[in-house]
Amino acid sequence: MKENELIQMKNKVVALTKTVTQLIEDFIKLDSLSRGTLTAFQLYLGKEEWEKVLKELKERELEAQKDDEPKEKKLEL
Repeated sequence: MKENELIQMKNKVVALTKTVTQLIEDFIKLDSLSRGTLTAFQLYLGKEEWEKVLKELKERELEAQKDDEPKEKKLEL
């Protein structure tokens, strides 16, 4: 390879490294923001109401899992 090509490849790797580092930092900030929002929502609702919401969400998740399961095909005679 020519030296010029190696320099270009090195610059691209450095740019990609910076981009991935920035993405990781953004994900960390987003995680922190979402956790804070969830905590604030929990405090706003109160313990009893929050438990009702969790129960309803769990029920919805179970229903969605049941719908996703493949149905058995039965042989019709």
